[in-house]
Amino acid sequence: MRRFGHLIDLAAPAGMPLRVLHLGGGGLTLARYVAATRPGSNQLAVESDAAVAELVRRRLPLDQPLDQPTDQLLDRPGRPRAGTGAVAVQVADARAVLEQVPAGSFDVVIADVFTGNQTPAHLTSVEFTAAAARALAPPGIYAANIGDGPPLAHARRRVAAVRSVFRHTCVIAEAAVLRGRRFGNLVVAAGGHQLPIAGLTRRTAADPFPARMVEGAELDRFVAGSEPITDAHAEPSPAPPGWLALKKSDWERQDHAGHC
Repeated sequence: MRRFGHLIDLAAPAGMPLRVLHLGGGGLTLARYVAATRPGSNQLAVESDAAVAELVRRRLPLDQPLDQPTDQLLDRPGRPRAGTGAVAVQVADARAVLEQVPAGSFDVVIADVFTGNQTPAHLTSVEFTAAAARALAPPGIYAANIGDGPPLAHARRRVAAVRSVFRHTCVIAEAAVLRGRRFGNLVVAAGGHQLPIAGLTRRTAADPFPARMVEGAELDRFVAGSEPITDAHAEPSPAPPGWLALKKSDWERQDHAGHC
């Protein structure tokens, strides 16, 4: 999440409102950060799990008109109304919403979608990435969270897919993940214009869990020989190994047992 926060910080001059599309709402952590650091920003968070969205609405409400009906926050389907400075939450499939928003509607598109512990296959492809590019206004930034482990075959193909759509791309990850020593998360960021590489490098290196920036020739080597994922052959991202791969059903059984 900190990596996404750095991208938000560097996407525009400090304090300037942004139009942000969050694919994967969760607890609205990043949306809260945007609201706090860029007042007046209009945001749309898409969450596929209605139970999660309702839990956040009841237990973790924002100090914004989050509970307003979505159609009161949008001037067109999927587009935040100018000047509202609000967060609209839509319960729907991320790609379905992405493909319906008007072209150029957002300054930043964040894809952080996991069903259980895997990203659904239809959110990993070239076609999905192209839909994100269409939703961005220049010089917008697209970023996605990728979960993968050795030998990073899925991550390499995801990054290749992003590079096939965007002119500029970089990857941010901890060194141990990049070297294939353990399962972890990689953030791929992209845009049609130059990315804030210098600022990202400084910020990620200073994080509590420092990360490396991969771009240019090093990124060429990272994806060398990897075919971009397409809809025709897309698969969900790999599940974490061992105890990290505890399925949603297991969590539900444990939760049920705890209330008996």
